[in-house]
Amino acid sequence: MPKFYVYLILTLSLQNFILGQTIAKPLNTLDNIIQEQSYISVGETTFSILFWDLYKSKLLTTTGIYPIQTDKDKLIYQINYLTGISSKDLVNRTVEQWQYLGVEPELYAVYLPILHKIWPDIKEGDSLSLYVNNNKSVFYFNNNLIGEINQPEFSQLFLDIWLSEKTSEPKLRLELLGIKNDE
Repeated sequence: MPKFYVYLILTLSLQNFILGQTIAKPLNTLDNIIQEQSYISVGETTFSILFWDLYKSKLLTTTGIYPIQTDKDKLIYQINYLTGISSKDLVNRTVEQWQYLGVEPELYAVYLPILHKIWPDIKEGDSLSLYVNNNKSVFYFNNNLIGEINQPEFSQLFLDIWLSEKTSEPKLRLELLGIKNDE
């Protein structure tokens, strides 16, 4: 009789485990994040140099407002590349923008090995997205999770490249914030 109960408990436990695995929604894709809660577009833009379009980007938040106000608010910044760029060049361009903003090297240097590790080489048509939730920065490449940075200050440091009032691209900033140029 005890063997029967052990068998029954193991069977029920296994069944619950299997059902739990099929019911649980994995959060390892950006699509799953977007389906979990609705996001409102704040703004979108295309970055061009001369007549070459390099990427399109858009800013989404759960409130439609930037900056996000509470720990419950979430943000997605998506970049869809219209041309390729190597991982090394992507990190170098990021550093150049932080330098342009006057960010002290000791504030961003700690993140460079992480970015070199998680950011892949980009081809035309690829996307790189930042998801911010509870001060955690999570990167997705072509919808798939590639890495995260758990330092609360990183997301703002990264987003400032486009959204700071001191950005090198003020027109892009206005478009990402949904502000008309004539306002």
